[in-house]
Amino acid sequence: MKYLVIGAGGTGGSIGAYMTRAGKDVTLIARGEHLKRIQEQGIKMETKKGSYNVHPVKAADMEHYEGQPNIIFVCVKGYSLEDTIPFIRRVAKTDTIVIPVLNIYGTGGKMQERLQELLVTDGCIYIAGEIKEPGTILLKGEIFRIVYGVRNPKEIRPELFEVAKDLKESGIEGVLSDNIRRDALQKFAYVSPMAACGLYYNVSAGEVQKTGEPRDTFVKLMKEIDALAVAMDVPFLVDIVTTNLQILDALNPEASTSMQRDIYAGKPSEIDGLIYEVVRMGERYGVPTPAYKMIADYARAKGLV
Repeated sequence: MKYLVIGAGGTGGSIGAYMTRAGKDVTLIARGEHLKRIQEQGIKMETKKGSYNVHPVKAADMEHYEGQPNIIFVCVKGYSLEDTIPFIRRVAKTDTIVIPVLNIYGTGGKMQERLQELLVTDGCIYIAGEIKEPGTILLKGEIFRIVYGVRNPKEIRPELFEVAKDLKESGIEGVLSDNIRRDALQKFAYVSPMAACGLYYNVSAGEVQKTGEPRDTFVKLMKEIDALAVAMDVPFLVDIVTTNLQILDALNPEASTSMQRDIYAGKPSEIDGLIYEVVRMGERYGVPTPAYKMIADYARAKGLV
């Protein structure tokens, strides 16, 4: 199958590098100096197990990509999602499947409303990666898992099983979920509390790995999303606190969230979907979210929108 990955940051760049290295037909959509470096030198991957270079890597910008992919992974930030819609309409075939793996919960359903002619799944990704410099991706953890699935079981298609096979052959754990609303919310129950906690205390993973107030707040935030999952009738099948603390404690202590990095750099961020939206969800489902409200109030006082 032909794969297209929109976005070549820590998430999309890693997908593209791993799948290219495994011989899969994949093209990355990137821009600027990062795109130029990928086209000229490929992608350098720096991981906990060592560094290596993947070359050549097929890459283009939206204006110059002319393929027709079977599968499109959408790996942009939430605030850039709107820019992908007309591009997807231009390059997709009638049977193209779109798999968004953004940080923001519910992205697939929102994209489906805009792309009614296509199948848009929901999805999420477990990875701690970022662009170290143009053409170089730094992975700060060993976990690399993509979870995806249809919201309506009647929409399941054979290609979705083939995606899981291709991911596995590429060294990526691909999970075709039978309850993607629950599984995507489970991922959100990690990335959202981590982003909120990191922002509020201005810390990286190392400070939250230690016993203390940041870790206690991280736990409180996870418990609030756990309560939301029950109210939404998608209760988690694992102890979310234990599970996510294990993920956290396996990270490089210097790891931070992309939301933090964007805010510190003065760029647009995903704060609305990662923090303010949880407060709105709490109000919608009648679930108290005092820890999230504390951090949302702090962020608003800082003028972060």
